[in-house]
Amino acid sequence: MSTPTSSNHNQPHIAIIGGGPGGLVTLLTLSKRGVPATLYERDASRTARVHLGGMLDLDWESGQRALRENGMEDIFRKYSRRDAEEMRICGKDGVPVCHEEEPKPDADDLRHARPEIDRRVLLDVLHDAVPQDAIKWGYALASIQPLEDGRHELTFANGIVAIADVVVGADGAHSRVRPLLSSATPIYHGVTGAEISLPAAVAALRENRDINEGVGKGTCMLAQDKKMIALQRNGDGRIRAYVWHWNTLDWALPRDPKEAKKVLHELCADWTPWVHRFIEQADENAIFPRPLFHLPVGHRWAHKPGVTLIGDAAHLMNPFAGAGANLAMRDGLDIGLVLADAVSKGLGWEERDAAVAAWEEGMFARVEPDAAFTAQNLEVFMGPGAPHSALKVMADAMAQAGAQ
Repeated sequence: MSTPTSSNHNQPHIAIIGGGPGGLVTLLTLSKRGVPATLYERDASRTARVHLGGMLDLDWESGQRALRENGMEDIFRKYSRRDAEEMRICGKDGVPVCHEEEPKPDADDLRHARPEIDRRVLLDVLHDAVPQDAIKWGYALASIQPLEDGRHELTFANGIVAIADVVVGADGAHSRVRPLLSSATPIYHGVTGAEISLPAAVAALRENRDINEGVGKGTCMLAQDKKMIALQRNGDGRIRAYVWHWNTLDWALPRDPKEAKKVLHELCADWTPWVHRFIEQADENAIFPRPLFHLPVGHRWAHKPGVTLIGDAAHLMNPFAGAGANLAMRDGLDIGLVLADAVSKGLGWEERDAAVAAWEEGMFARVEPDAAFTAQNLEVFMGPGAPHSALKVMADAMAQAGAQ
């Protein structure tokens, strides 16, 4: 068992718990400014969950900004997809009631764009951009205990103990860091379902032309009868789908893939035939339950020395507005800049901690409108008036974005 400690509070040991987009951007922001930090990730390696994750649409002021301010704008342009901004909203018949074509503006102007990038690709480019020895793989946080002067003792499931001057909890929905700051726990939305997908080779088959035409190049959402199927075309050709419906949390998807598919067929009994073809051909090794959870809108905490939260650990929300990854990356950028500034100025731990507390207050105010909008979107898309009820919400959001 090793126990690293910091002997100089002006050059603190910064521990980042969790290696998702938020945690990696925090590490990237610090490392780009010469501030060492250690990221502890529970997965055994960067390939542990390479099969998971759809597309992320990154906006100018959050996800794109996190990359831009760390010198990665060109990399984002290389790997993101403007054609994947195409959006279709349909009823269960698969006929679009709204179809936003792929944008044709100046390709160099991303200020009002939300280019899509595969989550897997984003994580890969972030991993490649940070010091490899700064990431500790196979470190699942088991417990965290406060010490004096804002320090914390971190005990990992592998038996290793570390002492940190600053802890950034980027460990997701079921954060092990959050209980130090808040009694809030994830709340079940009442919506559950499954993630399924078509491998690229299957999606490309001629007999699946109707599926390809239905999904388009980006995202297609079919919503009706208080159910929804959201489909995304990944950059590698795989088409990923999320099938959601209202049910109790104890609703269970059968473990047997064929039985799971029967359940999904029944859920979508009178939906367009290409949906059933999609379900029937879905990858039987990639069927996952997907219940939806959130933290209360306006979630906040009284600051405590030496520890903070970012991303889903701080403001978990559903995926119905594409906000989660954007907010996590903005959090990672901002907290990284705050800590880098404190280190560059040689601030003592109390001054540094005051800067973190001030950042938290700003983050609470910045995130709350997004959390409220995301919760509203779920109710609209999963409500009895969908898909038509969703059109006004989208039109209002686009008008607001255009006015900014």
